[in-house]
Amino acid sequence: MPFEASLNQTQKQVQRLAMNQQMQQSLKVLRYGIEDLHNFLNQKQLDNPFIQVKENTLSKASIGDQQFVLDNLADHHRQTLKDYLLSQVKLTMRRTYIRGWVIFLIDQLDQNGYLRADLDLICNKTKVDQTTLLDALTLLQQLDPPGVGARNLQECILLQIQADQSAPKLAYQVIDKYFDEFVEHDWSEIKNQLKIKTQEVDRIVEYIKTLSPAPGSVFGTEEIGYIYPDLIFKVDYFKKKIEVVLTKKTNPEIVFKQSYFEKFVNLPDQEVKDFLQHKRSEYKTLINNLEQRGTTILRVGREIANFQKDFFLEKSHPLKPLLLRDVAQKLQLHESTISRAVNGKYLKCDFGIFELKGFFKRPVSSKTNADLSAESIQVQIKALIKAENPRHPLSDSKLVKVLEDSKIFLSRRTVAKYREELYIPSSTKRKQKE
Repeated sequence: MPFEASLNQTQKQVQRLAMNQQMQQSLKVLRYGIEDLHNFLNQKQLDNPFIQVKENTLSKASIGDQQFVLDNLADHHRQTLKDYLLSQVKLTMRRTYIRGWVIFLIDQLDQNGYLRADLDLICNKTKVDQTTLLDALTLLQQLDPPGVGARNLQECILLQIQADQSAPKLAYQVIDKYFDEFVEHDWSEIKNQLKIKTQEVDRIVEYIKTLSPAPGSVFGTEEIGYIYPDLIFKVDYFKKKIEVVLTKKTNPEIVFKQSYFEKFVNLPDQEVKDFLQHKRSEYKTLINNLEQRGTTILRVGREIANFQKDFFLEKSHPLKPLLLRDVAQKLQLHESTISRAVNGKYLKCDFGIFELKGFFKRPVSSKTNADLSAESIQVQIKALIKAENPRHPLSDSKLVKVLEDSKIFLSRRTVAKYREELYIPSSTKRKQKE
């Protein structure tokens, strides 16, 4: 083989190898969550003396920097709120259909014991009867600690007053009818409306101060760690528009130490020159990969904002069925790229923090169930099975018939598939002996 042809072939192989390595690093960087990304950048900073990562600290929690820390309790083995509530359910409630929905609602509680899920949305998505869901909520709110299952602070305090036989006579009425005045410390208005003396108002105020605004916070938490949002969703409710921006943590500033680099440029040693060239190339590749990561996450975030706009604009926060491949086709990217872009990535809006992959819901393959996602039907199946008689568990065929009563029409094979995806064994394996 002529030398020139051999050289060209070698150059192509080297270039192809370099491209493959760059592509692999690009995919790796996209897959990283913020914490892993910054650990990766810290290592790069150690490996390359000409790279500097500015403001690369994740140690402190600051709302201004969009860092949000879950409570990190020292005792990891403390009983969680969920465990405590489930133990009460098992001891006090018979296995009925409504019991299954009580357990479902327990799964929806936040770490402070509040129910943040929208009941109307649950009814719409799962086709459960609203009366059944409200009855389940009432049963949940009767459990200990008092105040658990509340949907807001006012309801939380009312539940605690209701459970306390020694509460001042008018305490419930003050919070029920004059909550805004109580919050504003408008004691004179409360006194005038209820026609009571100042001493009685003072006694009610002091009593209410003893109640807990977060009844579940005394329990352990199951998740311990940090959440750093990649995206901020700024919702303009008046114009019905959503602006999506990258946070500083997902778009860190990386600088090249040019003055330090130039100290070595004129050295005659060829190995030093090769080293300098390699490190500069490393920097450029890293910058390109970070820019591509940020751009991809931003594009996916904007597509989520566009497709799931109702979730951010409407009070019920409805979610429409959405697949990874739908976004992949729209953005002309590979489905695996979308998967990497949403897994372990979070957005923050004015009512919470959400993982991006949570906005992808599978549609049900049936014209009758066009408005339902597969996940919402799985919720219904899980509730039914939790409420079944363990000696006479529901077969897949029986589940089909029960779901039909809620206007959900599925084949037995589809029900079996959803049950298996929930890691629930068949009725024969669930059956308990007499």
